[in-house]
Amino acid sequence: QVQPVESGGGSVPHGGSLTLSCVVSPDIYSRACVYWFRQAPGKGREGVARLNTVTGTAIYVDSVNGRFIISQDNAQNTVSLQLNSLKPEDTAMYYCAAADVCWDVHSVHKIDLWGQGTQVTVSS
Repeated sequence: QVQPVESGGGSVPHGGSLTLSCVVSPDIYSRACVYWFRQAPGKGREGVARLNTVTGTAIYVDSVNGRFIISQDNAQNTVSLQLNSLKPEDTAMYYCAAADVCWDVHSVHKIDLWGQGTQVTVSS
């Protein structure tokens, strides 16, 4: 299986916005859930959001709900994550991941198809 490919990270000030994109191989995109996780320095990897690419259903963790928006582009096999009202505590490496089963958004250990990550840095 081809791993997802992320893009769109960068450095922004507190309150700024970024949009991350994740391109997933067509066979995975058509039957899977796509996740966004993040890992801050010295911390474990945590779930951020999950999108069922078949139903279009999105789930967010509490810390980003209302600020982040996950969306899909079926023509491009792409899942995007719009990060709004960014805070310094959102600083992390953001990873896209995919699975055939729609595990809970926190199920980092059940996911085996990961991208390389894209860095998001928010200055105070």
